[in-house]
Amino acid sequence: MKKLLLTAALVVSSFSAFAQKPGPGLLNPTNHTLILVDYESQMAFAVGSMPIDRLRTNTALVAGASKIFNVPTIVTTVAEKSFSGPVFREVEEFYPQKTSNYIDRTSMNTWEDANAYKAIVGKGKKKIVLGGLWTSVCIVGPALSAINDGYEVYFIADASADVSTEAHEMAIARMIQAGAHPITSLQYLLELQRDWARQETYKAVTDLVKKYGGAYGVGVQYGHEMLKH
Repeated sequence: MKKLLLTAALVVSSFSAFAQKPGPGLLNPTNHTLILVDYESQMAFAVGSMPIDRLRTNTALVAGASKIFNVPTIVTTVAEKSFSGPVFREVEEFYPQKTSNYIDRTSMNTWEDANAYKAIVGKGKKKIVLGGLWTSVCIVGPALSAINDGYEVYFIADASADVSTEAHEMAIARMIQAGAHPITSLQYLLELQRDWARQETYKAVTDLVKKYGGAYGVGVQYGHEMLKH
C-alpha cells in the first residue's frame, strides 16, 4: 500500500510539474521583439477594414503592453516628414519620439531597410510580433521576409488594418499560409501577464485595460469598485 501511495504521489507530482510548463508557442516578455510599423496619419486616412477608433485603442493596448513588460520594441515609420505624417498618439504615449529613436524608411517592406533590419536582428530574438498599417503591404512584407530567414512570426490582426476588409483578410490568409501566427491586441496583453498573481505588473495591466480595453475594461473597473464594498 505504501508503495502504491508513493507511486501515485510521484505521478501527481510529475503531472503537476508538466502541467505548469507553458508551451513554447506562447509569447512572454523576453522571447520576442515587437515591431510597430507605420502607425501614421496618412496611412490611417484610407483604412476601411475597421473603425479607426477601434484601431487606435487596440494599438494602445499593444504599445502599452510592450511598455509594461519591457518588451524589446521597434517603432518604424515611412516617409514621416514628407508624406505619411506623425505616429498615432497611442504609440507616442508609450514610446515618445524624442526618446524612442523611430526608424524612418523609404521602403514599404521594413525588412528591406538596412537600419530597420539591423535593429530587428540586433535584438537577438527569434520570435517577431508585427502590427501596423497596411496589413497587405507593410505587415505582409516583413512577415514573409522574416519567415524566409527562419524567424517565428506573429501578427496582431486587430491592431493592423487595410484599405478594405478584403485586402486585410487576404493579407491575413497569405501570412497564415506562409506559417505566421495571428493574435489579437488583448490576447497579446493577457498572454504576457499570464498569471494574475504576478503583482509587479497587475496594476499596470488592469489600468491599461480600464483605459483601452473596451467592455472588458469597464468590467474590470466595475469589479475593482464593487470588491471594495
